[in-house]
Amino acid sequence: MAFAIASTNLVAELSIILIVLMGWQFALAEFAGGLLMVMIIAVLFRIFLSPKLVREAREQADKGIKGIMEGHAEMDMSVEEGGSLSQRLTSADGITATSHYFVMDVIAVWKDIVVGLLLAGALAAWVPQDFWKTFFLTSHPVAATLWGPIVGPIVSVLSFVCSVGNIPLAAVLWNGGISFGGVIAFIYADLIILPIIDIYRRYYGWKVTAFIVGIFYLAMAGAALIIEFLFHLFGLIPQQRSFQIVETSITFNYTTVLNIIFLAIAAFLVVRFLRTGGPRMMAQMD
Repeated sequence: MAFAIASTNLVAELSIILIVLMGWQFALAEFAGGLLMVMIIAVLFRIFLSPKLVREAREQADKGIKGIMEGHAEMDMSVEEGGSLSQRLTSADGITATSHYFVMDVIAVWKDIVVGLLLAGALAAWVPQDFWKTFFLTSHPVAATLWGPIVGPIVSVLSFVCSVGNIPLAAVLWNGGISFGGVIAFIYADLIILPIIDIYRRYYGWKVTAFIVGIFYLAMAGAALIIEFLFHLFGLIPQQRSFQIVETSITFNYTTVLNIIFLAIAAFLVVRFLRTGGPRMMAQMD
């Protein structure tokens, strides 16, 4: 479970997107809260996880039911020979391995990112700000602080958007008035959205899945609430509530240059992937 949390909420790409869209305070809170959530889950598992549930989970996992793109997780293209790290990375095998991992990662997350941006845009355009302010109890600061971490994960579950793709929607919710802790809890809740719950069900069975979801919910709400209190104590909660999710006009600036550079790198990696048997490997993973 600690690995599941770390692989979704303590990764560099998530922090980068948070910093770009919402600011470093959210990235710091998300990282610190993630570590706190791991500790809370460890304590709750120690108290409430019974040997019977562990046995049932192992029996279900031993059935070998595979999920989508599971081959990606099992893929090993490590380059162990060829000199130093930089030499291996720039070797033909290293570039090929990089291209395969890059394309597989894009395939694994592109739907979440696209859906997240579309859903964020739709909510920003169609849902009035007054609705969000009422829903998040913005006129009652104390109640809003407690309510945010409780309702944030529920909104996430209903949004179907997984890690990375949920950041634009988090920005919309922040603009709408959700508490700081509510945003953090919303981001953590990509671990209990409906598609992920279905994966838990395949691997562990319904009873263990219900246990995991319940523990995760308590941990993410509790961790987010603690983070809110700590950041409020140190004056780190941002006051701005007008984050711009997309550019309203086309301009040429440093981001344009960076986009061109990274698009060129991406194109090179995709071509390398296509020329080195990538599509054949990908076809064997579903």
